[in-house]
Amino acid sequence: CYFNLNGDPSRVGTNMELYVNADNFTPSAPDYIPTGEILSVEGTPFDFREAKALSEVVDDTTFEQIKNATGVDHNFCLNTYDHEAGKGDDTQVAASLYSPETGILLEVFTNEPGIQVYTGNFQGVGRDADILRKHGIKYPKHVSVCLESQKYPDSPNHPEWASPVVTPENPYYSHAAYKFSVK
Repeated sequence: CYFNLNGDPSRVGTNMELYVNADNFTPSAPDYIPTGEILSVEGTPFDFREAKALSEVVDDTTFEQIKNATGVDHNFCLNTYDHEAGKGDDTQVAASLYSPETGILLEVFTNEPGIQVYTGNFQGVGRDADILRKHGIKYPKHVSVCLESQKYPDSPNHPEWASPVVTPENPYYSHAAYKFSVK
C-alpha cells in the first residue's frame, strides 16, 4: 500500500510525519540486501521514535543508508514484537504516518517483527518519470510512503531472526491493520 495523506499525488509527500515504534533497523548493503546486522536507530536519521517530517530524512546524503537508497527503504525491528514468545502485540501502534496538511493520521498495527518503510525513492524517476497516472498526473519522487509489515528481509539466511519457514507444525499467520482518523 502506498499512502499520500496530503490528498494531492502531484506533489511530494515529504511533509508527512513518520513514527516507527522501533529501537533498531536492519541495514542494507549497496545491492539492497540486508547485511545481517541489527543496528540502533539512536543518533541516526532513522530514529523515528518521535514523529518527524520525512523532509528531515530523505535527502540526508551524509547517512550512507539513505544515500544508497535515495531515501528510506529499510526494515525496522518493531518494539511491539516479543522475540522470546515469538509473537507480536498487534494492540500497540507499530508505526504511524500523519499529514499536517489534512490532519489525516494513519496508524499501523501488526503481529510481525518488522516493518519496511519505503519513501517512494524510485517513483517519478528514470523510466517512471514520464508515465501518466490516474487523472493524467505524473508522480514525483517521494510522492508516497509504504508501510509493509513483515519478517526481516533475508530471514531464511539468519536463523537468529524470526523464522519465515512454514510447516504443518508452524503455520503462517500474519495480521496487519491500518486505522485512519483525523487529528
